[in-house]
Amino acid sequence: MIKKIALWMRDMFIRNRSLNATRVVAVSFAVIILVGALLLTLPIASRSGESAGFFTGLFTATSATCVTGLILVDTWTQWSLFGQVVILAMIQLGGLGFMTVITLVSFALHRRIGLSERLIMVSTLNLNDLDGVVRVVRHALMGTFLLEGIGAVILSACMIPEFGIAGGIWRGIFHAVSAFCNAGFDLLGGRFGAFSSLVGYNDHPVVLLTIAALIMVGGLGFFVWEDILRKRSIHRLSVYSKMVLLMTALLIVGGAAFFLVEEYANPATLGNMPFWQKLCNALFQSVTLRTAGFDAIGQGGLSDSSKAFSSILMLIGGSSGSTAGGLKTATVAVLLLALRSGLAGREQVTFRGRTIPYRRVLNAMTLALVMLFLFLVGSMVISTVEGLPYLDCAFEVASAMGTVGLTTGLTPNLTPFSQTLIILLMYLGRVGVLSFSIALMTRGRTMDKIRYPEMNVMIG
Repeated sequence: MIKKIALWMRDMFIRNRSLNATRVVAVSFAVIILVGALLLTLPIASRSGESAGFFTGLFTATSATCVTGLILVDTWTQWSLFGQVVILAMIQLGGLGFMTVITLVSFALHRRIGLSERLIMVSTLNLNDLDGVVRVVRHALMGTFLLEGIGAVILSACMIPEFGIAGGIWRGIFHAVSAFCNAGFDLLGGRFGAFSSLVGYNDHPVVLLTIAALIMVGGLGFFVWEDILRKRSIHRLSVYSKMVLLMTALLIVGGAAFFLVEEYANPATLGNMPFWQKLCNALFQSVTLRTAGFDAIGQGGLSDSSKAFSSILMLIGGSSGSTAGGLKTATVAVLLLALRSGLAGREQVTFRGRTIPYRRVLNAMTLALVMLFLFLVGSMVISTVEGLPYLDCAFEVASAMGTVGLTTGLTPNLTPFSQTLIILLMYLGRVGVLSFSIALMTRGRTMDKIRYPEMNVMIG
């Protein structure tokens, strides 16, 4: 029976010729969200035995599937073990990508991966061609479960003294998957208070650094993994991998330095910590803003400058073909390189002796402008409707669009209208941007039939 269901799912989503890559991504995420919402609406999913309601289930399912982490109710105090398992399954499906998980069916049943399946895999992982795509997916699945397992062992060892053997192991597994998939869901509300996240562990370097490592590895991207495994030397890596690693390092180190300086004397965040703890939490804050959503210092206490800088990091996000969301590091790198070329008066955009095609630069600009427009409009709408400061609303919108999940405490207290808008922004942030990226990447090159004369436009 399970075999028949798995084959039906594979044929339905991968071999259905009426569904192109863009529609497959959008439809598969929507199906997971709907099924998850219905399951979370069941009384068995709530700790109290009473239904949480469809809207709460829908919000939680969207946040889990889009690996965001924004919630209306505390995950531990509201959801039963059944509900927590449903949430964890949606996080894993949303993090890996539904098509990658469905492809696992073919691996498990020792079936040949067809051309249509390979094309979908190329599109969903943002690869350039079919060469080695099956190997990349296989290594991605193996690496995911291996790293999540290692993380679960370390976190379980740290949490067993606090929660007992069964409770510590379950929390270790849950937080390892949630961290690797950059989801930000936690099960610590019962011990440290509702919506507390990792604040109770901000003095535990092993927990913070383990979760930070899982976030970073999950956000690098499957292609970068494969490149590192095959080349085994940073000098032999592809130019793209070097770009991703360089941007990731700059964002993490630069972000950590900013938060250490800006929040050093802030008693609401780092001010009362010893220096080693300040350094550790500043680093964790920089990492978790890369679409993870775990909170160790309390976002509501951040200074206005830190909130603004956090919003920028959340919108940037992780890397293409990863479990992270956001605009993506390579996109931002291309924009910065285009800026450098513009300031230098050069027409070509280059990086390490390679020219980035004009179409790629245009795609990056288009994607960035779309995200910026949605961010500004969404922030203004929520600020106007709720009568709240714009910066706080912008923080929540950036968290939703970047699929981060950090909050200053506004989301659970918003009106249903604004919460519905947050749901749409989470979906667009994870599915819309991904689908838009695929559409830009896979569309054919169109030749202009008419060439118009050039005109002079005054810029600046």
